[in-house]
Amino acid sequence: MTESKTLNGAIAVTRFGLGAKPGEVAAAADDPRGWLKSQVAREGAEQPAGTLPGSVARFQSFVGYQTEIAPIREQRKAPMTVSLVGEDAAMQERADDRLKEERRAALQPLLEGVRDEIFARTRLAASTSEGFRERWTLFWANHFTVSTSKLQAAVLVGPFEREAIRPHVFGRFEDMLVASSTHPGMLLYLDQARSAGPNSLGGRFRQMGLNENLAREIMELHTVGADAGYTQADVTEFARALTGYSIGYKNDPADEQGKFLYRPQLHEPGARTVMGRRYEQEDEGQARAVLADLAASPRTADHLAKKLAIHFVADEPPPALVARLSKTYRETHGDLAEMANALIEAPECWAPEARKFKTPYEFVVSGYRAAAAVPGDPAKEVVQPLTFLGQRPFAAPQPNGWSDVAVDWAAPDALVKRLTWATKFSAYYAPKDAAPIDVAAATLGDRMSATLKTAIVRAESRFEAFSILLMSPEFQRR
Repeated sequence: MTESKTLNGAIAVTRFGLGAKPGEVAAAADDPRGWLKSQVAREGAEQPAGTLPGSVARFQSFVGYQTEIAPIREQRKAPMTVSLVGEDAAMQERADDRLKEERRAALQPLLEGVRDEIFARTRLAASTSEGFRERWTLFWANHFTVSTSKLQAAVLVGPFEREAIRPHVFGRFEDMLVASSTHPGMLLYLDQARSAGPNSLGGRFRQMGLNENLAREIMELHTVGADAGYTQADVTEFARALTGYSIGYKNDPADEQGKFLYRPQLHEPGARTVMGRRYEQEDEGQARAVLADLAASPRTADHLAKKLAIHFVADEPPPALVARLSKTYRETHGDLAEMANALIEAPECWAPEARKFKTPYEFVVSGYRAAAAVPGDPAKEVVQPLTFLGQRPFAAPQPNGWSDVAVDWAAPDALVKRLTWATKFSAYYAPKDAAPIDVAAATLGDRMSATLKTAIVRAESRFEAFSILLMSPEFQRR
């Protein structure tokens, strides 16, 4: 096996994938591009294992929570009839504590549901044999961020990824755009579900207003990008076209609750003009037509091509790669499988220098893969460590998702936290049945430097050797 083959095998597994499990670098080395292309599947990505309820069931659990805490809210609103001094004040404080505890107890099943989603997703990433497929999926899930920052959306974050993203990651971008834009998780996260046109029945008689969040984020983040030349008027017009896109609530028929629901009484009547194009439709087809045109825009091709190049190659991506990916998007009408294949074939992706710094999630997942292990405790081994490292899954602080550049993850205090985690992780998970240098070779292949080899050989214990591997520049970068 030639050195270039061995190096390209390591690049395929570590740069395109989520880190090497034992034997993967060798398996990919004979035909790295073929190994990656075999993971491009029209049926979409793997689903996390386990019994994970869908969006309808998750939403119904949230409705149940709201019903359960309604009396608690009313009790907290009730005016006091005694002076809040002395014993009376202490009684009120104890009553408030009791009500808070009751609310926490009611909330606990919802939080456990989110934790289960995080755990199942991380176990999949740590164990899958299709690392490129999962990385590709995580890219699109971050691109169409729905976050737990809002409770009503939090319960739907996992189902959103499983229902709107994973089935479409190697299909047409337009299909994933529509699936994400009409999913209850996105509609609740960006406050679209109750948006009403000013001249609609809902806007005139229910005192409901127009919300532009979804329209703005679709244009700025999901499709054409902030530099596409659209105006605030375009955002407002698109928001008006989107009115009526909602979900079924508890007062709707049982078979509609927790699902996408078009409400014509909220739709702003009349034609719309968005980015110079006029849309005459009078129903939900109006926003659907705008989405189709946004998906087909050359600006969207450029925006997505640059994001992919940044994610897979470098924080400052090669212009030629961006241009090539954009051309593929335009020529295939947004075929994401062809985009993936074009990325695999791009020579820029196979440069020896590793220029991408791993995010905390990538770091932890690749650690488990190097150890040939999967996390066993959802709180102690997944949620708590990733929260400590600054990237709790499904909890991006803004709709633009988690950062993809080194400057946001490589600060000195962040590296100290990585070292803390790596030391604790190594004490428990450092492989016991293989020499540390062999573990390092299986993890990095020919990406391992002579300096790192020496450090690992000279380590005083296998725990220390594994920690050195995890904290090495070769492991931290991909």
